[in-house]
Amino acid sequence: MLQVLACGAVVFPGLFLAFRRLLPCVFRHWSDADVVLVSERVVSSIHAIMATTAGVIIVASCRDNVIYDRHWLAPSFVIWYGVPYMAYDLFAMYLSHYHRFRVKGHEDYKQHSLKTVNSFVRREFLLVLHHIALLTILLPVTLFFRQDQGDFFIGCLFLTELSTPFVSLGKILIQLALQNCWLHKANGGMVLFTFFMCRIALFPYMYWMYGRHYGVPLYSVPFHLPLSTNVGNFCILAPQVYWFVLLCRKGYRLYKRSRCPEASPAVT
Repeated sequence: MLQVLACGAVVFPGLFLAFRRLLPCVFRHWSDADVVLVSERVVSSIHAIMATTAGVIIVASCRDNVIYDRHWLAPSFVIWYGVPYMAYDLFAMYLSHYHRFRVKGHEDYKQHSLKTVNSFVRREFLLVLHHIALLTILLPVTLFFRQDQGDFFIGCLFLTELSTPFVSLGKILIQLALQNCWLHKANGGMVLFTFFMCRIALFPYMYWMYGRHYGVPLYSVPFHLPLSTNVGNFCILAPQVYWFVLLCRKGYRLYKRSRCPEASPAVT
């Protein structure tokens, strides 16, 4: 078990440290906050690509019988890479938060302390809660409580990571001062599309696939599932809807800004 956990526990921190050393050699004017932010985003994108690939393989292999078809990647990816990544990412997000406020000159951020950790948790509460829930709920469900059923749905949950590389690319483009280029605008559209399809519309799709297996109409599926399953899905879906609304608001503000004509020079 320790050797299995070491796969992700070595890969992700190792990549993070490698990028932290490499990026300052390329972008010499970047601060520590810039380097940590981009390093975290690149590693997140790598994990997201791995998770999405695993999800596509599992979903494609288990479509015939969404309840009983099995694929070894469903439990293995969670143990090998999912759990170590979530633990690593919590620490990487904290480092990004710490260096961002340290660069701004905040007195409390001269060194790590319980105050800086508490500030991070308060500012990023939903993200922290999301990671902790995956560690404490998804892992036991994946390994112990589903009785070797539903690999298809585990694969679907992996697909939620599809939007992550686009979100990360947007932040990296801003870091490179390329937020006004066509690539950033096209990427913004992909963020909204992939986020909606793979983090929101995915849940009705999973309910529909479950209903198709048992011959139950979509509107009746929630009544055929245990209450704990519906509550769990709601707890995963609710923050996704909240984040999607925030993304839409941000996209709308950027759209309005791009449509505003530049102020005409004053006539003297």
